[in-house]
Amino acid sequence: MSQKLPPNTVSLHPYFKAHPGELNTFKALLPKFVAKTSTEDLCLFYGFTINGDEIFCREAYIGAEGVALHLENVGELLGQALKNSDLTRLEVHGPAEELDKLREGMEELNPAWFVYETGLGD
Repeated sequence: MSQKLPPNTVSLHPYFKAHPGELNTFKALLPKFVAKTSTEDLCLFYGFTINGDEIFCREAYIGAEGVALHLENVGELLGQALKNSDLTRLEVHGPAEELDKLREGMEELNPAWFVYETGLGD
């Protein structure tokens, strides 16, 4: 079995859809997102996958603080990405007490909130 994550792990699951003809423009931003995020001490993992014109970012952080710091850190890049894509879905997964810390301030992104129930990390 792989390494266990901290009990206060919060993961983000953003799905973007590139505007017609803009996938390469979006892809050009990916190394910049990775470089910015690589400076974050509370980031547990971060990476992108692509299916056609849909881009997914697989990412997790230590607690709500890690998520908040990340969103602040990549805010400018996210703004650039949203010029050539749509954020079609955003999920936030984690313990209720961590999610509650994030609800105010993330309304603009309209996330779906998933409260952690149980798993191998328990």
